[in-house]
Amino acid sequence: MSPVHTGPSKDSPTRQGLLAGIVDAVRTHPGIANKSAIGLVTEVLGRTDWLTGPGDDGAVVDALGSTVVACGEALLPQFVATDPYGAGVAAVLTNVNDLAAMGALPLGIVDTIVANEQVARTVLEGMRHACELYDVPILGGHLTPHTGSPSVSAFGVGVTAQALTITRVSPGQRLMLACAVDGEMRTDFPFFRSFEARGKRCAGDVRVLASVAESGACVAAKDVSMAGLVGSLAMLLEWGGHGATVDLDALPTPEGVSLSAWLTCFPSFAFLLCVPAGREEDCAAPFRDRGLVASVIGEIDDSGTVSLRLGDQTETVMAVTDSPVTRLDRTSPDLSPDAPQTTGGAP
Repeated sequence: MSPVHTGPSKDSPTRQGLLAGIVDAVRTHPGIANKSAIGLVTEVLGRTDWLTGPGDDGAVVDALGSTVVACGEALLPQFVATDPYGAGVAAVLTNVNDLAAMGALPLGIVDTIVANEQVARTVLEGMRHACELYDVPILGGHLTPHTGSPSVSAFGVGVTAQALTITRVSPGQRLMLACAVDGEMRTDFPFFRSFEARGKRCAGDVRVLASVAESGACVAAKDVSMAGLVGSLAMLLEWGGHGATVDLDALPTPEGVSLSAWLTCFPSFAFLLCVPAGREEDCAAPFRDRGLVASVIGEIDDSGTVSLRLGDQTETVMAVTDSPVTRLDRTSPDLSPDAPQTTGGAP
């Protein structure tokens, strides 16, 4: 495992004004702004609840007594055209991470590809490589020959004994980050790539979340994706108007990566976890046993805001109740003990 960087030391003069720069980088991060387009779903389909979705990273379905999780991802055509191999890897990685964030074990991937033969071949090679790393099969798919702009989408299916769902977030829970810090940042895109450094360990890495879900050491999770750590945290909290303050001094960060870059990138393995008080070590140990990092970085509260703290400085980044990241319009969930803990997946 690579060394973990935690930013300048507490008495370093470089910390002066550092928090303001970090907050500005987060607030102007295009990955957060782009998530607002999800609000189109409820504009067209109408107000919904957390049983019928959309909301979590995957849709949870009762399939004749088994709890099945389904999710999907569409890749930007420009990404597919410029890096078809990377797009193939991303198509698998994003689905596997979404399944993991729901506490599901991945069962397989289905793909759809619209492209010329060479692009389609390269996409499939990237998907094959990622499936080997994560030990998940390609179950099937659809391929349409096309000489114009290429398109790739993929869909994942998994099964869970206990779904992780953001309907179970509540004040007093510990906020943890579990992540891989061995890897490198792409130079052309804010993506921290750790799957090549982790190799075949990736398969076991993503399956840890199912184990901590089943043990009760984790009750809700969100994978850190294009919205970055802070944007993903806001999406985790917004459904119930919860809040949290992230302690940047406690935040595990890869060596050589600045806090601003880390907070606004898409890591290939990073999950925000909501952990009942007293279960912190139960949740962290399975990750640490694999050479991953898992640290408490805050606590869930009822403030309705996401804030960052560095030393004795704290600054609010966003108010999730006033300006939800996704703009989804939803009814309040039924959180009674007898209510089913299933949710629909966010686009």
